[in-house]
Amino acid sequence: MEELKIAAQGQVSPQAQERFDRPRSGPKSQDCEHCSSTHCSSKERQHGESDEQFHERQALARKMCQIGYKLLVMSGKGGVGKSTVAANLATALALSGKSVGLLDVDIHGPSIPKLMGLDKDRVVVYDSEIVPIEIGESLKVMSIGFLLPSDADAVIWRGPMKYGVIRQFLKDVAWGPLDYLVIDAPPGTGDEPLSVAQLVGQPAGAVLVTTPQDLSVADVRRSVSFCQKVELPVVGIIENMSGLVCPHCQRTIDLFKSGGGEALARETGVAFLGRVPIDPQIVECGDAGVPYVHRCAGSPAAGAIRRIVEYLISVTKPDRPDGPRQ
Repeated sequence: MEELKIAAQGQVSPQAQERFDRPRSGPKSQDCEHCSSTHCSSKERQHGESDEQFHERQALARKMCQIGYKLLVMSGKGGVGKSTVAANLATALALSGKSVGLLDVDIHGPSIPKLMGLDKDRVVVYDSEIVPIEIGESLKVMSIGFLLPSDADAVIWRGPMKYGVIRQFLKDVAWGPLDYLVIDAPPGTGDEPLSVAQLVGQPAGAVLVTTPQDLSVADVRRSVSFCQKVELPVVGIIENMSGLVCPHCQRTIDLFKSGGGEALARETGVAFLGRVPIDPQIVECGDAGVPYVHRCAGSPAAGAIRRIVEYLISVTKPDRPDGPRQ
């Protein structure tokens, strides 16, 4: 954990804004001692595996076994609002009573700290674990942004370094028992989503985000192919930025066409999770660091996100060793 220890020396600073009107509580991580998962409880060393590699793999498996379901939010194209969707899905899950982790694995362009109002916060290492930032009692957040001296610092790493840090984010962060871990991946099908798919274990699935226009749909089609090749189930496709309701005449304007995400879902045989319309307040909330689905709960876009979350809960049915929250 040398790379992360160097950066994580500061104290956790106060949050920019309290969002859930609930106090923070200190995280407590426990190893799963009664897990029935074959991957977790297996004592067999893989061919050519050293003692250190064997113990590292088991430690990762034990940590992942405490998480009911892992949701990888990804897209083949940038600029589709994927990080905003991930942040609001995690927030909506937490507001529904689930215990949630939000992990930002966009190493080169972490957006989650800003979107959640945590861009001034820094994490610490305690008892050999990285302590994530907590929002209320139900949401824990981790990002490479919490480990950088400032938000102007660039991370210039090749694939193996990124793989190692993502592994640490999964294995060495004090997630504790969670119903869901929502993972925000960078655009494309490169190192970061591949690393997550290889490391998180089961149960896990992908939520793919697209905008309606053909160019975005074509790139997300590649994401479907990626998930098939790495044997990561696609939970469904979200069509983001799907229409704008004019604040003056109330007519819907299809800025980026409409229906591309739904057509892709039919073509590929995966579920269509729904359309999230454009709302200028989404931008305002992102800049302010306040989850949109919490501040603008009565809006059409927030309603669409809540319906997506209700569907996700119904089809994933997370099962933690200590039992999911109802």
